[in-house]
Amino acid sequence: MTDTQTQPGATQPEHSDKLDKGVLMVAGVVVLGAIMSILDITVVSVALNTFQEEFNATAAEVAWTMTAYTLALASVIPLTGWAADRFGTKRLYLLAVALFTAGSVLCAAATSLEMLVLFRVLQGLGGGMLMPLGMTILTRAAGPERVGRVMAVLGIPMLLGPIFGPILGGALIESASWHWIFLINLPIGIAAIVYAWIVLPKDDVEPSETFDWVGMLLLSPGLAAFLFGVSSIPEEGTAMAPKVLVPMILGAVLIAAFVPWALAKRNIHPLVELRLFQNRNLTVAIIAMTLFAIAFFGASLLFPLYFIQVRGEGTLATGWLLAPQGVGAMITMPIAGILADRIGPGKIVLVGITVITVGMAMFTQIGADTSYVYILGALFIMGLGMGGTMMPIMTAALATLTAHNVARGSTLLNITQQVAASIGTALFSVILTNELKDSRFVSAGAALAEAGADQSAVAAVLERFGLSQEQLANIEALITSDMADAFATVFIVATILVACCLIPAAFLPRKKVAPVDPTAMMGH
Repeated sequence: MTDTQTQPGATQPEHSDKLDKGVLMVAGVVVLGAIMSILDITVVSVALNTFQEEFNATAAEVAWTMTAYTLALASVIPLTGWAADRFGTKRLYLLAVALFTAGSVLCAAATSLEMLVLFRVLQGLGGGMLMPLGMTILTRAAGPERVGRVMAVLGIPMLLGPIFGPILGGALIESASWHWIFLINLPIGIAAIVYAWIVLPKDDVEPSETFDWVGMLLLSPGLAAFLFGVSSIPEEGTAMAPKVLVPMILGAVLIAAFVPWALAKRNIHPLVELRLFQNRNLTVAIIAMTLFAIAFFGASLLFPLYFIQVRGEGTLATGWLLAPQGVGAMITMPIAGILADRIGPGKIVLVGITVITVGMAMFTQIGADTSYVYILGALFIMGLGMGGTMMPIMTAALATLTAHNVARGSTLLNITQQVAASIGTALFSVILTNELKDSRFVSAGAALAEAGADQSAVAAVLERFGLSQEQLANIEALITSDMADAFATVFIVATILVACCLIPAAFLPRKKVAPVDPTAMMGH
């Protein structure tokens, strides 16, 4: 593609220390698309209770509005690398934004839960292409010398979306209606399409690579089935339930079958280029990203739940309380991007993970009445660490790839991140649920609520849990205290998982990385 051979970083090395206007314009296009895709996930999570009331549905039924989006997203990501090479990044990006925007408008017009779930699939098909495409477009535009800086730009919506999504969702639902959490994407989508049409370079597509139909029939359904099983774990409460085990095993078998097919000599253009794992930097970065995504996205579930369930805060207030995390990330992210380009990402990621571990460890000490100054300080410290972690890991993965392989590398990264995030969310949901289930006062509270005004039933509950009348009088405070203890215990697991990220991070490059040609190693 000609747009891959006229990279500013490649033709103008004298500008490699800063992002020129052309690259910043392209970055603006990509960030706009990423904001739509990432905000949408967290904004919709706020509306689940509203959907239950609106469509007279159960929590399990409305959860499909999230699951359908995630499954569509995961299914389409593997196709993105091939499609970017076949049709060109500009055309595919315009199609992805158009699909996402059309899906959003249809979601707003949905009159039943079934319609909403169907239109969320359409949204997911567009949304799934936006992030890997955005990485490809930005990395090609900036060149390998400046990939750290452009990854820092792309990191802004990736880290801030989960924090400010609940604020936006809560505000729209409270001030207008649930329809607006989807309708807000219409003006943003139109602006993104016009902006991309003007700014992105024209596609000059090379002769098409053959499409890997066997790979698609194995990997896309495999990922969807596996993630469906994983996302069913919180609802079932165990990984042993048939609804979890059957799709997970089926998905794992399909994914496992894809591996030898993708590596077969006769398969010149596999759907996902697993031979890229011969690139040491990419492999180490993907291992680090997997561990980090499990820990970060899993733990991200805990913070809003603590504020809502333990401290009794509303959705909107919770969103604002999470803001210090975003502020911390905004401070360190641009600095980390510049340093990753100059001295390599390894040292920065090690510092970032250490800082996150300190912030997460502070949460292991929280109680029912812990000072908000302490909590917000811990969130700010975590944000400082996050700004120096996620995007430098991606920089390490993509900086050594040739322009042609960037699309395939970003596809690998996004598949990893999506699977790891789903595993993290399920893992922490189950751990928290089990901790609360084992909690004496939380269990007693549930039993008392069931007993109602029946004095004999209340007496039976008191005897069963060994509660005194004094404890009964203070049951709400005791429940809240028990819940806080459960959260603190789960944060110990989160802290250990984040600290484990230091192991692969130690193997990331600690000096400026030079581009290599992985295809030379593959014998292509």
